[in-house]
Amino acid sequence: MKILHVITGLAAGGAERQLQLLLRHLPERHHCEVATLTNPGAVAAALRADGVTVHDLRMRGNRDLAVLPRLTRLVRTGGYDLVHTHLYRAGLYGRLAARLGGVRAVVATEHSLHPGVIEGRAVTPGVKALYLAAERLGSTTVAVSRQVAGTLDTWGVRRVDLLPNGVDAARYALPTASRAALRQTVRAELGLPQQAWVIGAVGRLVPGKRFEILIDTLAELTALAEQHPALREPWLLLVGAGPQQPELLRRATLRGVRSRVLCTGERDDIPELLAAMDVLAAPSTEETFGLTVLEALAAGLPVRHSACPALDELPAEAAPGAERIDSDTAAYTAALCELWSRRSTPLPQPPAVAHYDIARIADGLAQLYDRLRPVAPRPVVRA
Repeated sequence: MKILHVITGLAAGGAERQLQLLLRHLPERHHCEVATLTNPGAVAAALRADGVTVHDLRMRGNRDLAVLPRLTRLVRTGGYDLVHTHLYRAGLYGRLAARLGGVRAVVATEHSLHPGVIEGRAVTPGVKALYLAAERLGSTTVAVSRQVAGTLDTWGVRRVDLLPNGVDAARYALPTASRAALRQTVRAELGLPQQAWVIGAVGRLVPGKRFEILIDTLAELTALAEQHPALREPWLLLVGAGPQQPELLRRATLRGVRSRVLCTGERDDIPELLAAMDVLAAPSTEETFGLTVLEALAAGLPVRHSACPALDELPAEAAPGAERIDSDTAAYTAALCELWSRRSTPLPQPPAVAHYDIARIADGLAQLYDRLRPVAPRPVVRA
């Protein structure tokens, strides 16, 4: 079965990294290619390194309608049996191109939908109308959490399959000695002091992630460290890129902690970077799944978070290393102070990680593809 995945961009975001993981774990009977409308970033390079064909459609902006005939031509000539779209723009153009190109089996994964907000932006009547019009061209919409499925239901979307995101549990399962060596190596490469106590955060540097709370928390902890020299020096490691980076760094300068904030920019080596951290902090209140929380738990880190639908759907004992707290500076300062005084030791992978193991999730997606498989494969049409 030949499948074309259409995605808005291939920077190192959650949806993009999830697509890469799925393609690594889908059964060989499913041959996948990827078309990115724009921004073939770090994940595009990683996919190509994995041997996946990536088509760059060079879309210049939201209203660059010229991308539609290019994508339709790719669908028509590629001999694809199914088209699978990811993210809003790709859902609009991809489902329409699939129909125009003669493909009737069309799946769309909804990665980031909240009541009134999609992919961090307000849902206007026009956005919702376009979404629902495109949805009628598809076979089913995949929701990555019950929260997303519930929002789709309120919108009137009835063809929904619940299939959560997954985490590559095996990649994080390192022996203690190997983990310690990796930690030392990564800290040396990043310029982090080996004895520092490192608060980690992973995600796009945008207001919705609320990383400014961690800047203020770092300032509070730094003031405490000056009073108690026995405490390890606190640092903040921000993994990600985005428009809020200058503002965050200005805030760090004003709070007197700029020298203890390290921004890595866009990276695709998340497991290695997690090894350099002592705790993962996630103050965002607008998550549709919480993949970073699961990855940190898989890496043996304690986690303090303010939203994680993936864990909300499981009993508390499934993730004993994670604790949900209010999204404000006082709560994060108190919670991190409590962890700061302990000696960091890796935690075992909790049951939540096994529940969301990517191998199991990929098998579920393969079964969905098989259910939608056309009776006969489409012939390749010459351009």
